[in-house]
Amino acid sequence: MVAKALIFKYRPIHVQIIPTRYCNLDCGYCNEYDNVSEPVPLEEMYRRIDRLAELKTGLVFISGGEPLTHPQVDDIIRRLRFRGMLAGLITNGLLLTKERIEALNRAGLDYLQISIDNVERDEVSKKSLKVLDKKLEWLSQYAEFKVNINSVVGAGFKNPSDAVTITERARGLGFSSSVGIIHDGRGELKPLDDKTLAAYRKIKQINKGFLTFLYRFQDKLAAGEKLEWRCRAGARFLYICEHGLVHYCSQQLGYPGIPLAEYTVQDIRREFLTDKACASKCTIQCVHLTSYLDEWRAPQKGESHLVKHEPSCNCLTRAGLVQIAPAGD
Repeated sequence: MVAKALIFKYRPIHVQIIPTRYCNLDCGYCNEYDNVSEPVPLEEMYRRIDRLAELKTGLVFISGGEPLTHPQVDDIIRRLRFRGMLAGLITNGLLLTKERIEALNRAGLDYLQISIDNVERDEVSKKSLKVLDKKLEWLSQYAEFKVNINSVVGAGFKNPSDAVTITERARGLGFSSSVGIIHDGRGELKPLDDKTLAAYRKIKQINKGFLTFLYRFQDKLAAGEKLEWRCRAGARFLYICEHGLVHYCSQQLGYPGIPLAEYTVQDIRREFLTDKACASKCTIQCVHLTSYLDEWRAPQKGESHLVKHEPSCNCLTRAGLVQIAPAGD
């Protein structure tokens, strides 16, 4: 997949697709869920997956909401693998059982990621190591797919040392581990205090040798410095919401706001070269990772699409960047 990505620059490398916005948790910092939405019908998910295959996509992560609440998530994974794409899943982990893990094996899942926010759950986050530790043990015993455990530091988390404990537990179980610097409601930086910075540096030491180039981005964010990079969101990285629209990422909903069914290579070419106004303070790790492959070529140019851009549908804009008038106004 990486070799093809290096050769063919107008193909999506990493896509996140939302089969349901519903989540069984209500973490205080999250703007990516609700508790009322119905799952996207399976046939519609198939159409979206087939379109991604036509665009020569490499890797698709099923996200949410909580994707394991979708009653046919295994069929979605099978369709991704049938169409030649790698299949990943981003989950809070609470619905994992031995039987569920074995079903994911049979479906052909390649990667699974769980974000764990603290050791003991609190009023901000319900994704705690204490609640999930048994699930992690089951994954280490039964999963035939790769597992990554993501910890977080930054705004809203009381005990940054919890992220160190989570990282040590993940590596002890044989999983890969990553750390995210939590963004605010606009997907931007919250500078780290001294205690949090110390925890972040300890995690870097534990993870030495794993995706170390990513720390070039995170070191600057941790120090409160602006990033200088070429964001390829809308081209190499796509975020497909439950309404089937293409967005830059989960924190920039509405841009470009084009239905996936109508998204073409011409759109990818345009967004590959579009300078993103939010890039200098971006903390979206998966976009950093995806964009890194093209850093050596094609400088970005032109005006950003983030200026006075109106989305093309009545999708929910949880990031608060675009206000959409009610129907009839």
